[in-house]
Amino acid sequence: MSKALVAYFSASGTTAAVAQKLAQAVGADVAEIAPEQPYSAADLNWRDSKSRSSVEMNDESSRPAVVDDGLSVSAYDVVYVGFPVWWYVEPRIIDTFLEAHDFAGKKIVPFATSGGSGLGKAPQRMQAIAVGATVVSGGLLNGNPGIEELRDWANAQ
Repeated sequence: MSKALVAYFSASGTTAAVAQKLAQAVGADVAEIAPEQPYSAADLNWRDSKSRSSVEMNDESSRPAVVDDGLSVSAYDVVYVGFPVWWYVEPRIIDTFLEAHDFAGKKIVPFATSGGSGLGKAPQRMQAIAVGATVVSGGLLNGNPGIEELRDWANAQ
């Protein structure tokens, strides 16, 4: 049996709620990918081209700092990585997380919450960053999925 981790970034709490429930559904450990500098509502205003999130997403090299929680992914075979969809991909803070750890030989399952778009190119981008890992297509986990639904979704990955 493989050991799993659910690692997530949540801007408003929506992804956090799904991540906690997913971890319960699959019997996984859970870890928050927390920004060193928390995002304010103004930072998250995607309609403002000068907002922090807009500036980060317009810069491919942007890597927002994360809180160092001493997490090691070495003990895990499967890592579910959750995030809100920003500009049709994963937020740059997810890229920071992926670059900070060695995912060689690991399976990464992206999951996201979104108000209107799919994962876009997030799985492909994540595969390019997490060298040696296998990144599957993953999917959206919107609404309030139940434990059984999440378990079935995870088993299909």
